Amino acid sequence: MHYSKLPTIISEALVYAEKVLEKQNQVINQIAEKNHQKVLKAFQDAKVSTYHLTGTTGYGMGDSGRDTLDKVTATIMGTEKAIIRHQFVSGTHAIASALFGVLRPGDHFISVSGLPYDTLQQVIGMNEQLPGSLADLGVTFDILPLDHENRIQCRLLDQLVTSKTKLFILQRSKGYEWRNSLRISQIEEFVKYAKSNYPGIDIFVDNCYGELVEHKEPGHVGVDLLAGSLIKNLGGTLAPTGGYIAGRADLVQKAANRFTAPGISSDIGATLDNLRLLYQGLFFSPLTVSEALKGAVFSAAFWQKLGFEVHPEPQDQRTDIIQAVKLKSKEKMIAFCQGLQNGSPIDSHVLPLPSEMPGYIDEVIMAGGTFIQGATSEFSADGPLREPYAVYMQGAISHIYVKNANIYAALKLKEKDLL
Repeated sequence: MHYSKLPTIISEALVYAEKVLEKQNQVINQIAEKNHQKVLKAFQDAKVSTYHLTGTTGYGMGDSGRDTLDKVTATIMGTEKAIIRHQFVSGTHAIASALFGVLRPGDHFISVSGLPYDTLQQVIGMNEQLPGSLADLGVTFDILPLDHENRIQCRLLDQLVTSKTKLFILQRSKGYEWRNSLRISQIEEFVKYAKSNYPGIDIFVDNCYGELVEHKEPGHVGVDLLAGSLIKNLGGTLAPTGGYIAGRADLVQKAANRFTAPGISSDIGATLDNLRLLYQGLFFSPLTVSEALKGAVFSAAFWQKLGFEVHPEPQDQRTDIIQAVKLKSKEKMIAFCQGLQNGSPIDSHVLPLPSEMPGYIDEVIMAGGTFIQGATSEFSADGPLREPYAVYMQGAISHIYVKNANIYAALKLKEKDLL
């Protein structure tokens, strides 16, 4: 792409965004370096060796590579125990295994960060009591919205906590909402309050999109259980699939019992040919997360200069890799995603269109020609076709790729007289 031939409005936004990113680079690089050192030390302390990279078949008994990878993940996440498996089909699967593992019929939980992400709503059974959902199994819940300043409303918990309340749930990322994501400092503040006032209630964090964005993870600030996806941050763009659960040993054990079966737990399970990719992706993840953050800062500045509302804004502190752009119309949203797809390395000729997707209430449009199907660690943009018609970008193999994809999206809007 020849930047000199771009329309003036786009070339000016490009120059502006590059200057903004240059100012943010030092902070992003410092966090990446600290997290890279943390990951490296976890590998060294676990004495990861060549033979750990070779997988197993069948039952996978005595798979030291699998067990050592669990230890490395627990260390990085700041927890007692972890399971990291390619058999998790998505982040939602890992989260569901954790919730079904620790909650029992008659239990009650509270989502203290507002409405959970679309796919988790169906796991809970919020809008429709699907067979096998938590609601179908007799687990009740309440939703505590964040206040107008995006803070957890701790003072309202007394109105919702009952003798049956067993779990507080926090979603670190904003999902498809136009708000700030929860910073580690906010999670830490809630943990201190909850442990002081409700010591018998455990705390779970949906950590998707947040891993290695800050210096600490939820496990480092006292969270009891957390989970996420490997085709997001921790997979380092190499993991072909999978997810992880980390936390207090007894809770991870319960989640593992649900994931496989009681008596099997995390002790068996063939790793096939995936171990090297999982180890290597985990080791690369501080780098790919930093590239995603650079891409997000560039995107925020680029689209803000073009006159669109963005969230977070370019200078804001970040706790996840998601960058939202408010497009305000279905036509602009579709054009944006189609242009972004044109800038992808895979399926650049494909035309994204809104469609129904499993686990989502509204039609969703998704763009991202990824080497791993749906890997938001690489770079993608998606969003539900509903007000305010915002598109949510995340991930980056490299921030230069993100820059070019954004330019393609802007050119598509310009082509359709929407810019």
